[in-house]
Amino acid sequence: MTFEQWLQSRLTAHGYAVGPIDGKIGTATIAALKAFEGANGLKVDGIADPAVVAALKASASAVPPKTMTQIPDRDRVPTIDVRQPSAIQWPRQADCMEFYGPVGTRQTTIDIPFDMRLAWARSTVVRKMTLHEKVAPSALIALQRIAEVYSAKERADLGIDIFGGSLNVRRMRGGKAYSMHSWGIAIDFDPERNGLTTAKPQARLSHPDAVSFWLAWETQGWLSLGRARDFDWMHVQAARL
Repeated sequence: MTFEQWLQSRLTAHGYAVGPIDGKIGTATIAALKAFEGANGLKVDGIADPAVVAALKASASAVPPKTMTQIPDRDRVPTIDVRQPSAIQWPRQADCMEFYGPVGTRQTTIDIPFDMRLAWARSTVVRKMTLHEKVAPSALIALQRIAEVYSAKERADLGIDIFGGSLNVRRMRGGKAYSMHSWGIAIDFDPERNGLTTAKPQARLSHPDAVSFWLAWETQGWLSLGRARDFDWMHVQAARL
């Protein structure tokens, strides 16, 4: 395991998604590193300096204890067998306060890799999205994959270029529990054609040509309420039911 792979595995273990543990330091890894730095009171510059390395060595449940002090040298592979952490499993909805902290806190912004339009003001172009720092890197990976798979015309046809909101501190409709949007861990797409109670096949994002869109999110551990319960097809969240 190279130093770069160790860095990615430790970020993942601490709850910051970087995608594959492949040693390639791309935008997702840098975004995760900056989020980790900000959350730990370190200089936010995307550089794995000694202070960052020391913080990454701290206990995280996804990596066994024997790996915590083993830092691979940049020029060699360590002789011990280091287990890479599995993909992140986001918390259940009931555990979001414990995992993500108070609603509306620890937010960051990501640059959306394609132009989106505001659902309630279609002439307004949206290029940034506010999300919780723990989920922002994984959302960026999903959006980058969507940009690769779908052309601008296809995104417009599906409505996945219509932004229905992310961070929004509020209670769930008809209840006292907080909406997943309150933590900035949920995103809505094209609410007009994927209404809260619109089921398949009426919901646009329930159609077969949307499968790759959902897979981009599901490979990052995000959940589609539509695919899980045929309900609220506009919505994807970094929390399990």
